[in-house]
Amino acid sequence: MNIKKHIPNLLTLGNLLSGTIATIFAVEGDFVFAGLFVVLGIIFDFLDGFVARILKVSGELGKQLDSLADMVTSGVVPGIIMFQLLKNRTEEIGDFSSDLNLQHYLPYLGLLLTLAACYRLAKFNIDTRQSDSFIGLPTPAMSLFVISLPLIVAYSNYSIITDLVQNNYFLITVTLILTYLMNAELPLFSLKFKDYSFKNNVMKYFFLITAIVLIIILKYISIPLIIVFYVLLSVISNYQVKRKL
Repeated sequence: MNIKKHIPNLLTLGNLLSGTIATIFAVEGDFVFAGLFVVLGIIFDFLDGFVARILKVSGELGKQLDSLADMVTSGVVPGIIMFQLLKNRTEEIGDFSSDLNLQHYLPYLGLLLTLAACYRLAKFNIDTRQSDSFIGLPTPAMSLFVISLPLIVAYSNYSIITDLVQNNYFLITVTLILTYLMNAELPLFSLKFKDYSFKNNVMKYFFLITAIVLIIILKYISIPLIIVFYVLLSVISNYQVKRKL
């Protein structure tokens, strides 16, 4: 038996295990540990593809396992966290919310993230256009955005920002935008490097350096800003490419 070909799959299962543990913490309302295990799962998700390319053992099984693991770590978990965030908010949505008892059903909107992630992952497996770049926001990026929200509330010293993150209108808007972005026909650059030359990877290095600076300065608040910056940078890049054609 060729053990080498199973190493990436073991890393993928590490992603799934991390996502499953994160799910338990998310259900219990422990967003800090849920976030930590989501990040660990995303690290495993990066490593499985990286190791598969080095060992040259990529295959259809690994591809399917990867999406199934991502569905838990970057699909189920963010949906539950958004559900919990909406559930924990007590403000009314409009004057009619109390009459229709919308507040009781409102948290389930958070599960749109889970449905959209599932649809995106299924499309990704059959879309041959996404080998070197992405079309639509990757589910790990969406997941990082969502898990950062309760951490911002817990650890940010900026009351304006924490008040915003705890506002139902904001949470619903974020849910709808992320749901759309995951399945939009929007080309986004990938952080995969074919080579490490600065000339061929200017935008990637610029993004990474900016992301590191933001993390150092803003800590948890930087995470959603980095995701927004990633999308905007991709849009600008696409526009520049179209102008040259």
